Amino acid sequence: MPRIRTLRTVVAAIAMAGLLGGCAGAGAIGGGAGKTQLTIAIVANPQMQDAVSLAPQFERTHPNIQLKFVTLPENEARAKVTASVATSGGEYDITMISNYETQMWAQNGWLTDLQPYIDETSGYDPNDIIPSIHDSLSYKGDLYSVPFYGESSFLVYRKDLFAKAGLTMPAHPTWPQVAALAKKLNDPKHNVSGICLRGLPGWGEVLAPLDTVINTFGGRWFDQNWHPQLTSPQFRKAVQFYVNTVRAYGEPGAATSGFSECVTRYSQGQAAMWYDATSMVSTVEDKSSSVVVGKNGYAPAPVVDTKSAGWLYTWSLGVPKTSTHKDAAWQFIDWMTNKEYIKTVGKQLGWARVPPGSRLSTYQIPQVKQAAKAYAGPTLQALRTADERKPTVQAVPYQGIQFLRIPEFQDLGTRVSQQVAAAIAGNITVDQALRQSQQYAETVGASYRK
Repeated sequence: MPRIRTLRTVVAAIAMAGLLGGCAGAGAIGGGAGKTQLTIAIVANPQMQDAVSLAPQFERTHPNIQLKFVTLPENEARAKVTASVATSGGEYDITMISNYETQMWAQNGWLTDLQPYIDETSGYDPNDIIPSIHDSLSYKGDLYSVPFYGESSFLVYRKDLFAKAGLTMPAHPTWPQVAALAKKLNDPKHNVSGICLRGLPGWGEVLAPLDTVINTFGGRWFDQNWHPQLTSPQFRKAVQFYVNTVRAYGEPGAATSGFSECVTRYSQGQAAMWYDATSMVSTVEDKSSSVVVGKNGYAPAPVVDTKSAGWLYTWSLGVPKTSTHKDAAWQFIDWMTNKEYIKTVGKQLGWARVPPGSRLSTYQIPQVKQAAKAYAGPTLQALRTADERKPTVQAVPYQGIQFLRIPEFQDLGTRVSQQVAAAIAGNITVDQALRQSQQYAETVGASYRK
């Protein structure tokens, strides 16, 4: 694993990105009438909102525990949770983190080892967790966070629009093929873009899909000696391709469009294709939120020079070492991430809305098999082929597909994403964006070379 930097370095990086201030200050305090209050930092995504809506059911069966959710947008959640945990702020008993943070934070001693709780919980079945997700959340063989949902990435497309245009999606599309299809399907007069691609600044926003494009084009952030490669021909070609494609055939206002904007646009029939997280299906195939249910096909992440290109990501739940309510925290985490919760979501909210990509058993539920027959196979295949250790064509000194698992990436990725978004907006050229980004990366690379 890459070496882990000091608390001071991590917090300084967040502060440099302008994201440190304003942490929620509820704290892990006692609840009313002798109850234990758990303060839970959670991301404002649809699946998490479902969990919040079902949480009173947990409180009814655990009358001594009171839940307090702090719900934040993704970028804000990452910054505030990192600042709190890195400085031992103690604001949260449970934090929603990812496979980017878990191993680093475990090595730093910031997280509670959950393996003893898992081993003592009958029926939790950690072996049921999808292997690539399980490995990404483990440190020295123990799980330090557990997945609420997992995702890779794939390409969703409108089968009806393809048929109308006389087009066919290749079984294993390349990016040039996708761009050519987007050109033919782009129909701005009817408010339908050829493709939707994220452009919103953020290391977990535009860089998530873009990094997979960079990887499959043969680009890399650093060579094995930590020399930055952001102005290399492969890196430049990938970014120029992405910017050109979204500017020519993408959604209006692409520079301010993230996952939330793209899922809304595609679900409302305003895009012919969308490349993004496999977890999109919980919205795209939900009749209560989508007008394109049953009209969609799913293809693997497009490639150029690699066999596969899908990312690996999981929103998971961990317990900061500073929590004084670890036993109660595990009780809630067990409830929110076990097999029964998945069945509860399916029965009460709809089978298309079950948290995807976390457990193998999810895809053996008869109702899920029926609801997910169009995308279950592509989802599991994408998760199986995602390899954090070999993300690109050439060897690299870091792990991660759509991120670099180094502490500095929160700041570096944010800065680079701002340059890319500016290029998508047409404010600067791709070359200008990458020259500035190379300078940011040089500072990080130099510190590792030392």
